[in-house]
Amino acid sequence: NKPRSKKRRPTFRRLLKTSGVKLENKLKNRQLKQNVSAKKQRKEQKRLRQAVKGAVAALPPRPLETYYEEEEEDFLESLPTDMLEDDDLQLMSSMAQRASFITRDLSSCAPVHSGKKRGSEVTKDYEKLPRKMARIEQKEVIHLLPIKDKTGLIPQSIQKPVSQKEEEEEEEEDDEDSMEGLTAEEREQRRAQKIQEKKLRIAALGSAVISDPISNVKRVKELRGMLMEADPSVAVTVRKLVMVSLMEIFKDVAPTYRIRPLTEDEKTTKVKKETQQLREFEEILVSQYKFYLEDLEQIIKDWKQQKKKRRQAVNLQSYGGLAAVAVRCLTELLLALPHFNFHNNIIVLLVPLMNDADRQVSDMCCDAFRKLFVQDKLGAASLATVRVISGLVKSLSYSVRPEVLQTLLSLRIREVKKDIEATKPTKKFMNYQEKKKNLSRMQRKWKKAEEKLDKELLEAEASENKEHKLKLHTETLNMVFLVYFRILKKAHRSALLPAVLEGLANFAHLINLEFFDDLLNVLQNLIQSGDLSNQESLHCIQTVFTILSGQGDVLNIDPLTFYQHLYRMLPRLHAGASNDDVIIVLRCLDTMLTRRKKQVTLQRAMAFVKRLSTLSLHLLPDASVGILAATRAALHSFPKCDFLLDNEIQGSGFYLPELDDPEHCNAQNTALWELHTLQRHYHPVVRLFAAHLSRGAPSEGSAALNVELSRRAPVELFRDYSLKDMTFNPPVDKPPTKKKVIKSNGRGRLNLTVDINNTVDTVINMIGN
Repeated sequence: NKPRSKKRRPTFRRLLKTSGVKLENKLKNRQLKQNVSAKKQRKEQKRLRQAVKGAVAALPPRPLETYYEEEEEDFLESLPTDMLEDDDLQLMSSMAQRASFITRDLSSCAPVHSGKKRGSEVTKDYEKLPRKMARIEQKEVIHLLPIKDKTGLIPQSIQKPVSQKEEEEEEEEDDEDSMEGLTAEEREQRRAQKIQEKKLRIAALGSAVISDPISNVKRVKELRGMLMEADPSVAVTVRKLVMVSLMEIFKDVAPTYRIRPLTEDEKTTKVKKETQQLREFEEILVSQYKFYLEDLEQIIKDWKQQKKKRRQAVNLQSYGGLAAVAVRCLTELLLALPHFNFHNNIIVLLVPLMNDADRQVSDMCCDAFRKLFVQDKLGAASLATVRVISGLVKSLSYSVRPEVLQTLLSLRIREVKKDIEATKPTKKFMNYQEKKKNLSRMQRKWKKAEEKLDKELLEAEASENKEHKLKLHTETLNMVFLVYFRILKKAHRSALLPAVLEGLANFAHLINLEFFDDLLNVLQNLIQSGDLSNQESLHCIQTVFTILSGQGDVLNIDPLTFYQHLYRMLPRLHAGASNDDVIIVLRCLDTMLTRRKKQVTLQRAMAFVKRLSTLSLHLLPDASVGILAATRAALHSFPKCDFLLDNEIQGSGFYLPELDDPEHCNAQNTALWELHTLQRHYHPVVRLFAAHLSRGAPSEGSAALNVELSRRAPVELFRDYSLKDMTFNPPVDKPPTKKKVIKSNGRGRLNLTVDINNTVDTVINMIGN
């Protein structure tokens, strides 16, 4: 037999009594809900009656004669007169003529005909009138289960919290009624007063949260509720202030780590009071931060979709300003909290706005991502952004703004992971089988402890972080090249081609060796097609020679066609156009002549030196300084180019300046007469370079350049002198001399100390062309 349970079972009377209390509570709650719904329904009916009454009062009164003349006959004809007696017909006609029947207010419940009544009826009507008593506010009560005491059952109930919606509605109605009778100046004063009150409220809540975040983090919810400001006069201003205030609060309060959700075991484990408070703070902070980002996203969506929401407190014209502030807050959070939660969600939200039609929003997002690429040291945020940009470009069929791809030029990628084995730690750890085979039990134990210590040391040296960083940079660069190659293959005639070519020129030294042949063929076909502008063609040439100067030097390719293209494009640079292409030309010359001097023939180098000296005549001073510095570098790389400083012919034939082939233009049969003209240039640095080059560009002696100019690269000189104010310093005129010929020094070089009256024709006759 089973042992009898010691727990006492409740009796039937007790169950019946408890059930009765439950039923009674359910009945009370049901009646309370019915009363609340009836109260709401009565309010709606009252508003409807007031609206109907106002509409009826607004209509002009209709004269009774018109009704009688026009509609009485129709009314009588529609009656079945053959079934009516004469008395009934006369009664209905008299009713139709009465004014009370026509002009009666249908919304009222008063009787139509007010005649004499008896005394009892008057008393009865008087008793039905409601008494004017003091209004007692009925508080809604929720009945709970009773508590048992020695005295018996004690009923329990709590007061239902009053919803703030009805109070806000009443306040708004009072404000609207009070604003109707004010002048424009008084309304503006009332609006300024309201804004000042809201500012003080926002400042109080924000300072409370910042002063003690753990205790007052719940105030963030109250502050976020002000984003739903419904007063039309101050709604836009208050929402902007709240968005900016919350952004600054999250930037200041958010921790420097990512908050993860707690596991089930961590939730059930007992912890200290301080730890529990910190967990609650983190949970509330993450939830409020999420809701805040959702609010910003909804504002931007309403602006994009032109939706009018939230009880029409904000008109459609003001949504543009709200959306601009929301985008600004998101960009600030993107840069300030790259380590915090929902950072990838912000990236997904902002990347499509880079291609927005609004220029302000688009530039704001592009600038934010450029700054993100520059300050991203690990590479995780850059990889996430590049992935989203790649998906955006592909989804829109490559019809995006060029600024979207130009932001990729700010990526900080200096090296990639070329060999997986080379980047692994040099320390090799033994697996379990090797330990069991070669070591004893005690040795295995010591080996395990030693390997654990070595792993900790590797983490301390950040070797794993470096490997992870290289891996992220490799994936990022693969995504970037995937975007570029897709555009070259499928949309090479789009407006994105300049940005693609500039990006390829920037990252060409990191391209994998397998893609070199195909990429060179594609770039060559683009240049030969003739559809590219000067800047695009220069980017193609820069990309090719950047590839060949790096890993591509093992290919043993002679890019003669690209030399010819650059040689042909040099005369297109002039002072009437922008100098943006000069930097690209200087970089190409440095790669083509200086770094590849062993693969360049002397004829080709002399042709480029002659054309560069000619080009320096019709450029702006800053560009002329850069071109002359590039000429100086070429003379140092090819010392035999000093033939161009002689006035003797070094072979047969004539110089053909109009020929676009540098190998067959006979550049050895000419001289650099342009240097004489440049010595009279109004800019002092141009005169200094011209005099230096005319004497063979020596590194020492009186004709040598100073240290500041000699150690500068051509690109740096161009940038420096393009930022400075170009002052006009004309040379001092000297009295003309009798001799008007150019002498030769002892070595056969040109003596460029000629008076100002010499002309270009004299120089050409001297050269002997």
